[in-house]
This record gives sequence, C-alpha cells and structure tokens, in this order.
Amino acid sequence: MTGTLTDAPIRSGGRVLAKPPSIFRTGARLPEVRWAALALVLFLIAWPLQLAGAPAPVWWTIYLACYLAGGWEPARAGLAALRGRVLDVDLLMIVAAIAAASIGQVFDGALLIVIFATSGAIEALVTQRTADSVSSLLSLAPEQATRLTRSATGDDLVVVDTADLAVGDLILVRPGERIGADGIVVDGMSEVDQAAMTGESVPVRREPGQSVLSGTVNGTGALTVEVTSPASESVVARMVGLVAEASETKSTRALFVEKVEQRYSIGVVIATVVVFSLPLLLGEDFRDALLRAITFMIVASPCAVVLSTMPPLLAAIANAARHGILIKSATAMEAIGRTQLVAFDKTGTLTEGAPLVLDVIPAPGRDVHEVLTLAAAVEQHSEHPLGRAIVRAAGAAVPAATDFRTIPGQGVEGRVGLQIVRVLQAPDEYVDTLGTVVEIFVDGRLAGTLTLQDALRADASMAVARTAAITDQSVHLLTGDNQHTAADIAARTGITEVHARLLPQDKADIVRRLENDAIRVLLVGDGVNDAPALASASIGIAMGRHGSDLALETADAVIIRDELSAVPSVIELSRKAHRYVVANLVIAGTFITVLVTWDLISTLPLALAVAGHEGSTVIVALNGLRLLRTKAWRYDSSFRAHRPRL
Repeated sequence: MTGTLTDAPIRSGGRVLAKPPSIFRTGARLPEVRWAALALVLFLIAWPLQLAGAPAPVWWTIYLACYLAGGWEPARAGLAALRGRVLDVDLLMIVAAIAAASIGQVFDGALLIVIFATSGAIEALVTQRTADSVSSLLSLAPEQATRLTRSATGDDLVVVDTADLAVGDLILVRPGERIGADGIVVDGMSEVDQAAMTGESVPVRREPGQSVLSGTVNGTGALTVEVTSPASESVVARMVGLVAEASETKSTRALFVEKVEQRYSIGVVIATVVVFSLPLLLGEDFRDALLRAITFMIVASPCAVVLSTMPPLLAAIANAARHGILIKSATAMEAIGRTQLVAFDKTGTLTEGAPLVLDVIPAPGRDVHEVLTLAAAVEQHSEHPLGRAIVRAAGAAVPAATDFRTIPGQGVEGRVGLQIVRVLQAPDEYVDTLGTVVEIFVDGRLAGTLTLQDALRADASMAVARTAAITDQSVHLLTGDNQHTAADIAARTGITEVHARLLPQDKADIVRRLENDAIRVLLVGDGVNDAPALASASIGIAMGRHGSDLALETADAVIIRDELSAVPSVIELSRKAHRYVVANLVIAGTFITVLVTWDLISTLPLALAVAGHEGSTVIVALNGLRLLRTKAWRYDSSFRAHRPRL
C-alpha cells in the first residue's frame, strides 16, 4: 500500500564543497580584468564628451588613455607572437585602431580596443575560476588522518598528513570524519556517504572487506581502513587530473581557430601593403596612396565580422538567462547548437537527489499511518537522508521519542511511549526491490517495511523526449547506481542507452570515446563525480541548485532553476543564434567586399568608407538583438511542475 506524501520540500541545503573566491575577488586580482575595466570606463567618459561637443583635445586625450589601458597588453602579446613569427589578430587590432586614430576616427579605434580587451579579460576570468574550483575539490580529501599502529603492547594512534600515508598503513576513521585515503575496511561497520564521488543518493553500508574512497564521509560507526593507494593516486586526485587533462584537450582543438586568425591577419597586412605600394610604383601621389591604404585598412577591419557573431550570441545568452540557464560564454552558446548526443547523469539531475517514501507495507494487525508515524517518531532525531525522508512523509503529527540512539551501520532506535522502536536498513534479501527498504521493529517484532526511492524530476521524461527529437543520437544515461535502478529510471524517462556502476573516470572515458568517434556530446550533471565528464564533453551543463562548485565551474552552462526542459530549449535557441550569425556574416561580408572592391578599382571617399563600415556594424548588431525577444525561446509550459514524480 502506498503512503500519501507530504508537499514538504524533498531536498534542502546546498553544495558542500569549499567555495572558491567570489567572481569579483577573482577579477580584482587579474590584471587583464583591471586593464579592461579601466579602458571601458575611459571610453564611457570620452564618448559623451565627444557627443556633447566638448573641446577635442579633452576627449582625444581620454580616448588615447583608453587606447593605452586596453591596448598595451594585446600589443605586447602581438609583438611577442611576431617575434615567434606568428602574426595574430591582437596585433592587427592595434594597427587598425592606430590607423583609425591617424585619420581622425579615434572613436572607432577605441571601441575596437574595448571589445578585444573585454573578451581577453573574460577568458582570463573563466580560466582562473576553473583553477580555483579545482583547488576547492582538493578540500574534499582531508589533509590529515589518524594512523593506527598495532603492536603487542596495544594500539598507537598518531595524526599524520594524508600525503605521508603509505600503502598498507591502517587509519582510524571516527564517526563524521572524512576518510583520508582509498582503502579496504578491516574492522568496524558504518554507513558511508559517497554522493560526492559516485552520485549515490543514499549512504552505503561498509563492512570488513569492502572498499572506501578518500573524501567520502563516514557515518555513525568507527572504521579501521587499510590504505590501498597513496594520496597522489586517490579518486579525488585522479579527478583533478582528469579535469585538467580534458581542459587541455579543448585548448588543443582551439588551434584551428588560431590558424584561421593567422591567415586572416597575414592576408590583411599583405593586402594593405600592396594597396599602398602598388599605386606608388605606378606614379600615384604619396598622400593619395596612403589615404587609399588607410581606407582599405578601415573597410577591411573585422569589426563588422566580430559583431556579426557577438550580438546574436550575447542576446541568446541573455534570453537563456531570463529563462533560468546561465551560459558562460558566446563560444559555449554557439557550440550547444552543434550537439549530436545528450547524456544525463541520474542522481541530482534526472532525479531530485534525495530519497522519498514510495511504499509502506504494514505487518498484519498494523496500518500504514501507524507504521509511518512510529518510524518518524524515532527518525526525527536523525540526520540521515532516509530518516529525513521518513519524517517528511509522516507530516506534522509525529509523537515524541526518548532514549534515542544510533546503531552504527544499521539504523536507529528509540522509545515511543512504552514501546521500543527500531528502524533498520533491510538486509540483502531485498536486493531485487527498487530503492532502499527499511524495516520497522516494535518490541522486537516486525511492524512493517518502508520503500524509499530517489524522486524523478517532474519534467524529466518530457525533457528527454524533446531532447531525443532534436538530436541525431539516442539519449544516454550515465550513473554510479546499480543496473537495476538505472534501468528503472531509463524506462520511466524513455532513455535507451544506459551505463551503470560508473566511477568518475568511467563517465569521462565514455564521453571521450563518443567524442573520438566525432560525436559532439552535451553532458548534464551536478556532482563532483560528473566534473571530469563535463570537462571531456563538447558542452557540459550543470544543475545549479545543488550542484557542486567544481561541476558549476567546469560546466559551460548552469541550469539555475533545475528545470530539465531548459536543455532542449537552449539547444534550439543556440541553433537559431547560429542562423542569425550566418545571416550577419553574409551581410558583413557583402559590405566588406563591396567597399574593398570600390576602394581598389576606384576612389572610395573616406566619409563613405566610414559610413559603410559603421552602417554594416549597426545592421548586424540590430539583427542579432532580435534574439532578445521572448518568443525566440521555445518553452512548453506544460513541462513546468512543482511536485516530484516517482
């Protein structure tokens, strides 16, 4: 018989990892951010003065200060690259800005400086935030552990650094402590919270002979653990390495973009030199030849091309943010639309990440309400996730319990009235039952059983269906849970490809194999254990409410409201942004082609060159901003629901 559930929140609280510094503190310590901010402030001071008709030397001086603030770093980087025989867009940007100023178009040059300086600052900020989050991951593993040395005279306990632990050492893990190393339990019994490592929503029982992981949290019993791997080879350490490795792989892929920039820069420089020198050789006046070359540099400037891509992508990012999904960069927004396969984590992603009472089976002579109330009376003193779920299901009318005590590795006990009530996690004979089974004993006799299961998110199946309809490949499920539970979640959501019993590196390996087969993967996850896979995927999306700091920082996007329906919606929005970008590039390319051709075969007036250049920029910018409209976001309101579904 299924019990009636309360509408109390299923999951409270938030992430448990140490928080990295705030984004403002991170930005304040980065020179790229400080110089870009100064350049922007100077630009915003000079522009109104110019429009207001202030004396030219005043706003010219401020614009030149903007040049210096935002341009010295790209200029230094461009010159350094040039010494290495590489001509990049940074140097070309500086040359174009100086050329614009030399003919009086100091505003255009300053705007170009600000755009490039800001993009460089954002890149530096994201890189540093990811590094900070990797550091916060290391806080999962304790810095010290209690080493136990056994001898004929007794046990010797010494607190040592976890880095000094060697394979074969014994460590004592007291109740509530984090386990200091990967190892095997040799003595004691307890339940261990492995959610951060494996994604399992319920603490697992650990007895002699079973393995435990560094960084997981011991429950109510004491454990003696034999170390099986040094700190440098623990699961936590390997996860940090996997995130760094995947990030480096992405940087390697970016080399293609650098090659395009190199060829474009060389082409523009060569063309400008030819445009200047060829007329001179044919007898044209030096000033006229120089003016033609400067005009060519202006009309061939990539400003319109840059704005062809950024306004649509930034407008799409703003639209997505209004609908509860934060996209970290324009690059990520563009890449989302190229997704071919979507993979979902289970615990905390497709599910709420917290247990919910699914079924109450009373023993003969008992009823559902009595069994649930007796269990809740004892569990109201417990901090165990199963206990909190039982109390939520019982509601407000729960009697008091006395003489409460924890039974390590098994459950809890207390006195309710004149009865001794025990709530114990069931033994292995319920292995074929979906979820976790809890037995309630009253004065030593079985009074009933409760079955608890992780609640499926209300919009999970609809989101999976929409995602499958707009991608080329089947939706995949990646989980650390057992095959039986994974198959049940897959059946209820319509997922056909299931991967169960996965450690963090296993998830990353699966994603890597798919990527190596030229399949662009979008992974949705929430935990520390998902971070390596999030970094390995073409696009990673993290669940925002309870996602770990590392998952949030590693991911390219964050679902703030934990609404899975945002996943297919943002894929469609990205594809729409891509169509706008293509249209803008056609517009910008047409303007550049016409103006450059005009300049080469005839005499293009400088005023017309500036008007054409700025006009194309305005057109592509306004076209991109159309994505700010609400109707650009496709969202089915029938997916919105507030009550979890089992």
